[in-house]
Amino acid sequence: MCGIVGIWGPIGNKERLLAESCRRIRHRGPDSNGFWEDPEAEVALGHVRLAILDLTEAGHQPMTSACGRYVMVFNGEVYNHMDIRKQLEQSALAPTWRGHSDTETLLAGFTALGIEATLQAAVGMFAIALWDRASRKLMLARDRMGEKPLYYGYSGAELVFASELKGLMPIPGFGRDLNRNALASYMRHNYIPAPQSIYQGINKLPPGTWIEFTADDTRSRRMPEPRVYWSAREAADAAARAPLSFGTDAEAAEALEGVLSKAVGGQMLSDVSLGAFLSGGIDSSTIVALMQAQSAKPVRTFAIGFHEKGYDEAQHAKAVATHLGTDHTELYVTADDALAVVPSLADMYDEPFADSSQIPTSLVTKMARQHVTVALSGDGGDELFGGYSRYFRVNNWWQQCERVPAMLRKPAGALLSASAQLPGRGAWRGKVGKLGELLRTDSRGDFYRHFVSYWPEPSQVVKGGLEPVSEFARDMQGSTFEAMMKLDTVTYLPDDILVKVDRAAMAVSLETRVPLIDHRVYEFAWSLPHQYKVRGNTGKWLLRQVLHRHVPQALVDRPKRGFAVPLAAWLRGPLREWADALLDPARLRQEGWFEPEPILRKWREHTSGHRNWDSHLWGVLMMQAWLDRYRAAPDQGGTIGSR
Repeated sequence: MCGIVGIWGPIGNKERLLAESCRRIRHRGPDSNGFWEDPEAEVALGHVRLAILDLTEAGHQPMTSACGRYVMVFNGEVYNHMDIRKQLEQSALAPTWRGHSDTETLLAGFTALGIEATLQAAVGMFAIALWDRASRKLMLARDRMGEKPLYYGYSGAELVFASELKGLMPIPGFGRDLNRNALASYMRHNYIPAPQSIYQGINKLPPGTWIEFTADDTRSRRMPEPRVYWSAREAADAAARAPLSFGTDAEAAEALEGVLSKAVGGQMLSDVSLGAFLSGGIDSSTIVALMQAQSAKPVRTFAIGFHEKGYDEAQHAKAVATHLGTDHTELYVTADDALAVVPSLADMYDEPFADSSQIPTSLVTKMARQHVTVALSGDGGDELFGGYSRYFRVNNWWQQCERVPAMLRKPAGALLSASAQLPGRGAWRGKVGKLGELLRTDSRGDFYRHFVSYWPEPSQVVKGGLEPVSEFARDMQGSTFEAMMKLDTVTYLPDDILVKVDRAAMAVSLETRVPLIDHRVYEFAWSLPHQYKVRGNTGKWLLRQVLHRHVPQALVDRPKRGFAVPLAAWLRGPLREWADALLDPARLRQEGWFEPEPILRKWREHTSGHRNWDSHLWGVLMMQAWLDRYRAAPDQGGTIGSR
């Protein structure tokens, strides 16, 4: 795992600027750093390295291809790179190898096969910048599912890119203007969806795409459209058109275990210490079980426990670890331990990000890094196999809403929303208010968008913010259940789940890997008829059958909790003073980003116990904390304006 950064443009002192950029993202690669520049072409590349494969100098970056044409910086892992090497050798297209790094393999592939063919051949997670010295073109690429981040855009006359936004901060003029439209999207989702970023003019490269810049592009500050080499939507649709069939359920479970075991085995490739996160749930338990089945020694596993009742899953993780015989480490943390993380979140996530499970995620990654350099996680199972409880609720609620005559829906919705505001307390208010909101929608896509929204009308909260058209505007094709799974795969998974894990892990120089979203597992999952994913009210049905071959059903079958923290109580208790300061009415009005009254009303209702608005408020608080970190920062290239 590594961090990459680069500049293309007339600015001077590139080596000094990128040295500072590399210092800012050194947590992504503390083992070494490198710099390469072509002064005539006005291009410079920087790299920080966390050595995982080929720990020698033969794996050092920036790396030049054997033919001398290409120079590359690369963040990630290509798990099948030795297979690619064999294919190149068999076709007499391989160079004389200098080492055994996947970086060298990719360069050989780009030289012999071309960009798109090499990207399609690679199985892994990555962000790549490739400079073509012959054609003077810069190519940027990102892995299929979006595990590794890549930001790019223009700062002044320069085209810039980096693994994290903080890597761009040393560049003069960077970060002067915030993107109010991105802030509006953030208020809906508590994350900023690709291709937006919090900064004007800086984009996130979407998963499964690559983009090529020419000298003419950079002179005119033109932003070419990314090219798609793999699409999660199209891959799902293609797989569903050729469904698999099995004689028995046992055959289906055997087939899934074979595909998933191959992915897990490939991701266990490492020249350094390796382990896994274990919550005791279906997904992480399955990954650990398949790791242990392929390991000659106990797998290192890690779990975080909370003392608060209803939030602790460490006991379940320990039971699974004991059964599988892993080398298990657990850490019970107090509220003070968890709350101590909060001040570091704005710096860790680089732009506003408000999934509160970022707190336990940062704790478990920090603990794991004390023992291993690489950790596998169980993320992705819910999107692939229908595991989120909201899928069942939305499916049922939409069917009920369809029974209400169209002319009555909006009046009925308004009545329910008003009833939720009546004096008194009760958890029912949240459900009634949400149902009232949903009744006023016109389509399945709009219904689901409102269901997963925090602030349903962001433009009423963000001053001057106009929410861009998003993936939720697409017509939902096929069954409601599978349409939601597909939509989450291209939105929530890359922009929330994978961001949460990548930033928390890389902050402590820990590489994370996610076998369940190996694209071969993904395509296999979408070729399964729905009955193998969901039976009755049970999601992840076939994944459970695979797990039950290794772990007794009684140890793992229980209601899904997620990686939650008692945020509502914390905001009324130990975080109250911190939140009060960030939500000070005078500050909100002076800054000019938010309409204060909707926010302050929710804060009053929350602190009084009238309603629970913890997730809505967490989004505002994380934005305010981010502003504290970045506003007029002396170490930043530009000063954030209030335009």
